[in-house]
Amino acid sequence: MDNGASSYRRFRDNGDESGLVEIIRDYKDGLILYLTSIVGNIQTAEDIAEDTFFILGTKKPKDKGKYSFKTWLYTIGRNVAIDYIRKQKKHTEVSIDDMIELISDEEEIETAYIKKEQSIALHRAMRKLKSEYQQVLWLIYFEDLSNKDVAKIMKKSVSNIENLVSRARKSLKKQLEMEGFQYEKL
Repeated sequence: MDNGASSYRRFRDNGDESGLVEIIRDYKDGLILYLTSIVGNIQTAEDIAEDTFFILGTKKPKDKGKYSFKTWLYTIGRNVAIDYIRKQKKHTEVSIDDMIELISDEEEIETAYIKKEQSIALHRAMRKLKSEYQQVLWLIYFEDLSNKDVAKIMKKSVSNIENLVSRARKSLKKQLEMEGFQYEKL
């Protein structure tokens, strides 16, 4: 059984607050990093993750159990991020000082989360890819989700995800080679 699903059921059905705390503890970091690939800003991703958990805590939506709890949670997070992007398209201004501060914050979190030197280089190369490529690679390789789960999150067919993964891997490999880095698992 999916621990996230059982924790959420305890919270939703029985009012057990520790269930929600467990979900936040177990899924917060991965969700924030996934959302960063969508919105391009770690602090915004943290806010969106908080909004996602707020939705769980207040609206208590039903998980139909069709996919894993993680897939369901990331789908909610992605939808909240897309709503945020739509609202922000009207006014987007960031000062250079804020941008430098945001980049340094992002570097600190990445370094803490990705410990090996190869993984850091890989992650940086991924950031140069198209957002859709970043998302699919992140979900498949860092979050260990199946193509079916990724298809659900990204609202695409499984065959579209397979093609997207192939194109994303080729693009990532090309980016890494341009930087003089070769990653044997590609």
